[in-house]
Amino acid sequence: MEEKHVVETLPIPEGMATIELNDNARTVLMKRYIRRDADGQPVETVEEMLWRVAYHVALAEQEWGGDVLDVAKQFYNLIATKCFLPNSPTFTGAGTPLGQLAACFVLPISDDMGRDSAGIFQTLRDAALIQQTGGGNGFSFSCLRHKGSLVHSSAGQATGPVGFLRVYDKAFGEIAQGGSRRGANMGVLRVDHPDICEFITCKVEENQITNFNISVGVTDGFMQAVSDDTAFDLIAPHTGDIVETVQAREIFDLMVRQAHNNGEPGVLFLDTANRSNPLPHLYQLEATNPCGEQFLGPYENCCLGSINLAQHIGPGKKVDWEKLSQSVTLATRFLDDVVTANSYVPALPQLRAAAQQARRIGLGIMGLSDLMYQVGVRYGSEEAQEFAAQVM
Repeated sequence: MEEKHVVETLPIPEGMATIELNDNARTVLMKRYIRRDADGQPVETVEEMLWRVAYHVALAEQEWGGDVLDVAKQFYNLIATKCFLPNSPTFTGAGTPLGQLAACFVLPISDDMGRDSAGIFQTLRDAALIQQTGGGNGFSFSCLRHKGSLVHSSAGQATGPVGFLRVYDKAFGEIAQGGSRRGANMGVLRVDHPDICEFITCKVEENQITNFNISVGVTDGFMQAVSDDTAFDLIAPHTGDIVETVQAREIFDLMVRQAHNNGEPGVLFLDTANRSNPLPHLYQLEATNPCGEQFLGPYENCCLGSINLAQHIGPGKKVDWEKLSQSVTLATRFLDDVVTANSYVPALPQLRAAAQQARRIGLGIMGLSDLMYQVGVRYGSEEAQEFAAQVM
């Protein structure tokens, strides 16, 4: 795997805050995120690790003439005070030869074996390179022709989305067994695909497709048909022809039964996502990252972090709104710098191009219940709902 030249980390400045952690939290940090030498011995303290992250992300400020050292100190204090935490790959990748700071990507799949840049096996190759760095992937298999349909170029029959889902699953299982951090995966199929019932039931056996979560991409038309108890057309994606017409509630009931039995499939509301798509001129949203936090376009990645609300309490057990505003502003700057600082996967330049085209970031929250407890709001009450809306 290609590695980048790493700028040496400046020594941590004197007088920087130490992070307050209980023994368990410090043990987890030491086990998962601290850099180690060839013998497995730690080569940095927790505070040095935080400085490594803050400094190497702040190096992105050089592109627009920012004061790297000053910004790095601000980033360090934001993290060391536990007001904000970035995703795990930023802790493990910043300032390292790998330099891959993104947890997950969405990759396109076209109805082609590999001639196209998003062909089935070209995308599998791309995904394998991402998996090798510990990253996960989301895929929509909806463009693949249904099982048994004619393939004119070979006069054969199509394998179908579920068959290729099994191929991907097997490949990712072998990569994980090779010693890399296991990357999660999400497989999506539109509800109007002719193979939707096979997809919904493809994980009935517990030992089947173990490296994927699966979700059905649901449309407004389908949900209306369920509500009205009417028929619903299953459409061949490569021709637009109606292959079969079924009762919408039959598909819906199958989804519900399977979700009750083993927790899958999940549901993605595609039309809802695309109504709020900030970049409709670039792409239609078809898939999310494996955990479902964020719909992403082709080759885009999750650049995620969380504000710790519990660290934003002021005098009198009240929310320190000014501090919260400052944390959100600085955390947004941090994540935007991650977009620039990330090395992505050098063999896949389209990852960097997609990230820098849209500069997608995701800033979430944690510690909401802790915040409510400290300010005297009962979690789950009507007051709590109003309070949560105010925070967001």
